[in-house]
Amino acid sequence: MAEAGRMGFAAGMSLSKATRTVSIARHEGAAAEVRDDAIAAEEPLEIRVGGHSVAVVMRTPGHDRELAAGFLLTEGIVRRREEVYDLKYCRDDGGQPEENILDVVLAPGAKVDLARLTRHVFTSSSCGVCSKATIAAVQAQFPPIAQPVHPRREVLAALPDRLRTAQAAFALTGGLHASALFGPAGDLQVVREDVGRHNALDKVVGHAFFAERLPLADSVLLVSGRVSFEIMQKALAAGIPAVVAISAPTSAAVEFARAGGQLLVGFLRGERMNVYAGTLAG
Repeated sequence: MAEAGRMGFAAGMSLSKATRTVSIARHEGAAAEVRDDAIAAEEPLEIRVGGHSVAVVMRTPGHDRELAAGFLLTEGIVRRREEVYDLKYCRDDGGQPEENILDVVLAPGAKVDLARLTRHVFTSSSCGVCSKATIAAVQAQFPPIAQPVHPRREVLAALPDRLRTAQAAFALTGGLHASALFGPAGDLQVVREDVGRHNALDKVVGHAFFAERLPLADSVLLVSGRVSFEIMQKALAAGIPAVVAISAPTSAAVEFARAGGQLLVGFLRGERMNVYAGTLAG
C-alpha cells in the first residue's frame, strides 16, 4: 500500500467532531437558566466502493475509515486487509474533502460482490425478518466459533467501569453508545463511540481489520446497550467468541449466539449477570 494510504488510516475521532454545543433553557423547579450544552454529533456518511454508493449510515463523525472497513467486512463484502488499497474522502466542487462521502479504493485484482449486502435486511429490530432462515443464511456466510471462550465472572464484572472511564464523548453528552474489546484478562484493547450501536462495533472491527488482528479469537466484546441480531452477526463476522452487554439481548440474538457457538452475557451489573449462551469459567 502507498504511504499516503497508510497515513490516512490513522485518522481518528476528536471531541470537537464527536460533539456539538447548543444553547438550551434548563429548568429546575421554578428556576430557569440559559446555558450551553454538549450534545452528540450525528451526520450521514455515504460509503462508496470504487465510486459506487453502497450505503448511507447516520454516524458520529470520526474513525470513518474504520467504520467503512468494519461495515464492509461484517457485510461480507471484503475479507482480507490486502483487498483494500485506500479509503479517501470525495472532493466537493471547490476541490475540498467532503467528509460525509468516503470512497473505498480496492486493491488491483480485488473482486467484490456488492449484491451480498445484507444491511437492508436486518438493520432494524422492527424489520420482522429475523427468522431461523435468516440466521441460517448469515451463518452460512460466517463460520461458527471454533474455540469457545469461558471468561471468569470476576473479569467480566470489572469491564463496565473500565469502559466508562474510556468514554470521553459520552461523559460530555450522555448520548453515545460504545463498543470495546478486552483481552482474556480484562485488559482494554480498543473502544469506539457512536450514536449508532452498530456503527460503534463496525469501528472496532475496522480498527482490528487495519491492524491485521482478525479473527479476534481471544477477545471479549462489551457493548453499552442492548444486543440485537445484527450485533451478534457482526461479532461473528469478526470471529469474536464472547459478547457481553450492560443491557438486554433480543430473542434473535440469543438464538444466533447459541447456533454460532458464541458466549452471550446480558444485564452485566457488577457481580450480577445473565448468561444466555455459552458458559463461564468456574
